[in-house]
Amino acid sequence: MTLFQEPKIDCHTHVFDPARFPYDPAIPYKPSGQEIGTAAQLRQVMKTYGVSHSLMVQPNSGYGGDNSAMLDAIANDKDRLKGIAIIPFDASVDDLRELKAQGIIGAAFNPTFHGNDYYKAAEPLIRKLTDLDMFMQIQSEHDQLLMYVPWIESIPVKVLIDHLGRPTPSAGLGQPGFAALLELARTRRVSVKLSGYSKFSQRAYPFEDCWPFVRAVLDAFTPENCLWASDWPFLRAPERQDYGPLVELAGHLVPNLHDRRALFQTTPKRLFGFA
Repeated sequence: MTLFQEPKIDCHTHVFDPARFPYDPAIPYKPSGQEIGTAAQLRQVMKTYGVSHSLMVQPNSGYGGDNSAMLDAIANDKDRLKGIAIIPFDASVDDLRELKAQGIIGAAFNPTFHGNDYYKAAEPLIRKLTDLDMFMQIQSEHDQLLMYVPWIESIPVKVLIDHLGRPTPSAGLGQPGFAALLELARTRRVSVKLSGYSKFSQRAYPFEDCWPFVRAVLDAFTPENCLWASDWPFLRAPERQDYGPLVELAGHLVPNLHDRRALFQTTPKRLFGFA
């Protein structure tokens, strides 16, 4: 069996379909051209690369808090797709239950887009997510994660960290935000996505300056709490990005078949309840 044939779950994809779901005119960045990825195109990519399921993530670009395009994709492929939604801080428990019934398993926190101040009032939402056994997903960069550590340590919420926490490669493994991320492994409630290298690497593919961070996360969290993701369809990529080379990179970074099976399949199945 080749690397491309190995069963895998992609834990970070987006859908952009402005023909069926027009963008919010108030949102400044509207994906176009090769950044557009419809649900039908995602299904074809999954078929080509042996991807059985996907965790979709609501993007701030184009749609913001309007989860309609993602919810439609999930509704038409309930057995294979689940989602992380953008959820208002004042959402009620009933609101969250309704989203959960539609295949949403958590809420997206993206201080790389909004900044940390935007999330200072988020604690009530985090507690509701905890009560409903849903995830808090954080996409932070540099040392932004430090603001969320006290919440993560004091509230027993399940946490997903996007893109290795988007560290600053030149600052090394000891930079405060990344060091704090590694410490969160002891909670056993935090899982990390090995993905999004082009968002923080200072080099072109295969992003060698990210490799020490991948190895440190794998050592701290083990493959049983790490996830593989593509970030398809590669919004705002600084240069051309393709799915196949990212699969190959996963094979290079995780050469052991048992570890890769955990990364590709058993860990996301356990965390997200994919059949």
